[in-house]
Amino acid sequence: MESVKSWVQQHPNLTAWFVLATGMVALLVFEARRVGLAASQWFWLIVITILVAGLCIWIISWGEEDEEETAVSE
Repeated sequence: MESVKSWVQQHPNLTAWFVLATGMVALLVFEARRVGLAASQWFWLIVITILVAGLCIWIISWGEEDEEETAVSE
């Protein structure tokens, strides 16, 4: 358990990406379960959802870098 905590602290963006992607995919599956999509459509929807989650975390991390630079310069 301690190794998991240290990995999470070392890689906060990857952890956030995993958590956000898991939630987004769960919501996608729940909401679209009765639509009647083919297996390949499900696959690509899930892949794109995971990539969008990664993009969201990447964009959010831009603000963190600015705050760190400001704190170091002060």
